[in-house]
Amino acid sequence: MRKNLFATTPGIIIVGAVIGLIAVWLQKLGNPANMGICVACFERDVAGGLGLHRAAIVQYLRPEIIGIIVGACVMAFANKEFKATAGSSPFTRFVLGFVMMIGCLIFLGCPLRMVLRMAGGDLNAWVALVGFAAGIGVGVLFLKKGFSLGRAEAVKKAEGLALPVIVIAVFVLSITTTVFAVSQSGPGSMHAPVALSIIGGIAFGAIAQRTRLCFAGGLRDTFLVRDGWGLVVIGILFAGVLVYNLASGHFNLSFADQPIAHTDALWNILGMFVVGFSATLLGGCPLRQMVLAGSGSGDSAVTFIGLLVGAAFAHNFGIASSPKGVTEAGQIATVVCIVVLFVIAAVNLKRARS
Repeated sequence: MRKNLFATTPGIIIVGAVIGLIAVWLQKLGNPANMGICVACFERDVAGGLGLHRAAIVQYLRPEIIGIIVGACVMAFANKEFKATAGSSPFTRFVLGFVMMIGCLIFLGCPLRMVLRMAGGDLNAWVALVGFAAGIGVGVLFLKKGFSLGRAEAVKKAEGLALPVIVIAVFVLSITTTVFAVSQSGPGSMHAPVALSIIGGIAFGAIAQRTRLCFAGGLRDTFLVRDGWGLVVIGILFAGVLVYNLASGHFNLSFADQPIAHTDALWNILGMFVVGFSATLLGGCPLRQMVLAGSGSGDSAVTFIGLLVGAAFAHNFGIASSPKGVTEAGQIATVVCIVVLFVIAAVNLKRARS
């Protein structure tokens, strides 16, 4: 029985509409086009704001990232779902988070932004969906063969609260000091007002925590147990943003001239293949990892750090794509990431008992 209102059909419709509204609202308020909320891009900007990379056009401590973690934490406590756990292959999870971010920055967006780009008419995102689904499909094959990163153990509550407390402290510093870098041009300079960004992020995180929203999990469950329920809210989100774009004149059905996107089809596919594969092995997309981290998972907090370091690495070493296309370093990194994912998947298969 689905007793949670958010898991009922009316609840799912409301949730899809609300998170779609949050995304277009933040975009209208100043966030980049087709990027009302993008976990990967925004975390990349946070890495720049912290001085972890030198790309001046993508440096800004995005309040939405902090808000998602805090909102998930508040909702987890409100529903007595906050559980401090850790110890499920933390270093492997760091590597998977790192790899997942590389895939996101090859495509130029996380799964959430992929859906937002699709709703804006960006045909490159529809092409990338093929790779995302394929990556999840391969991950599911390994899950069926017994892939596991082990079980997390209960730890002290302070361990689970560490990341939410840290991001709150960083946010306070960001609004009371000038110690963090801020882009003067480019995507990092495009942002909604701070107060509205943090409110939008908190609301998004709270909803995502309550609904278990995951852009990889919806497809994974469809492939694994023939349960497509998780795809419904994503479909409603897509439909809502599509309607807004059509009504406001922001819909542009094409490959070319899309905001902060490139047309290298093969690398869009392979980039999102990396994201889908790694998200399946991790048990959730970048958004889901942040929500779990806010809900007390030390392992997901480590994954969050992996995403952050991956973003910094991608920009410091010329791996991240740009609207001009994918760099040679990016192509090499993508292939290496795919190899790493297959190795991690293979070595973590449970041996059949004789």
